[in-house]
Amino acid sequence: MRCPYCGHGEDRVVDSRELADGTQVRRRRECLACGQRYTTYERIEESPALVVKRDGRREPYNRAKVIAGLIRACEKRPVSMADMEAMADKVEALINRKNNREISSREIGEVLMEELRKRDQVAYVRFASVYRRFQDLEEFHQELERLRKLEEV
Repeated sequence: MRCPYCGHGEDRVVDSRELADGTQVRRRRECLACGQRYTTYERIEESPALVVKRDGRREPYNRAKVIAGLIRACEKRPVSMADMEAMADKVEALINRKNNREISSREIGEVLMEELRKRDQVAYVRFASVYRRFQDLEEFHQELERLRKLEEV
């Protein structure tokens, strides 16, 4: 591990902690050359998961794309980055439970919409409008009615 401040290749671990879900270890390190401290994260490297798109194409799962979609949906909404990370973690937990390491984009979208519905209805509708490809106001209105009925239950 190279120091991000001076580039020196030797450090010492000051503190190690397993993160809450048990899939990562957070380490505080101190550079032996300049004395600066920095944080690293370790996670198990697994075989890459594949996302099966609507048209049948397969592409590697990309957490950054999931987070980017959530950021767009949650823009100017009271949804924290930690909440968005937790939603992405739920998608990854679903992938990890699968034996074949493939997941459809539909499954990813459904998990994210359910999580958004619980946290912020405006962000949910924004995400749903893109994910479900609303073509007109009527489809938008139908989704709002469906959301109202879910909230009444």
